Amino acid sequence: METTLIKEATLFERLGGRSGISLIVDDAVDAHMKNPAINARFLPYMKEAEHLAKIKQHTVDFFVAGSGGPGKYSGRDMLTTHTGMNISPAEYMHVIDDIFIALDKQSINEETKKDVLAILWSLKGMIISK
Repeated sequence: METTLIKEATLFERLGGRSGISLIVDDAVDAHMKNPAINARFLPYMKEAEHLAKIKQHTVDFFVAGSGGPGKYSGRDMLTTHTGMNISPAEYMHVIDDIFIALDKQSINEETKKDVLAILWSLKGMIISK
């Protein structure tokens, strides 16, 4: 009797690999810039193109590594990155909403969105009110 193992796609693969995650990050940042509840935190980066590109790259690298993709994240940890920003729970929810706008724009399925939400929710303690 022959058995066939079906390999389930990793979250990295379901998000479209590095290129898909890059598109999601670009779309999320664009949504943050347009979101009046949080755009004051993001609009200053419009004048700092290199810094914004670096933040986006670190975000892509973080999600690639965290979703099962190749490579290792070498940026700062979430607590260090967000300490002193005093991000409110409401602001964090707006960020999550914007990420979901980006996921919808890239036609990410519901099961994958649930997995992304679980990751985002697991990070909240390292980001909110630090």
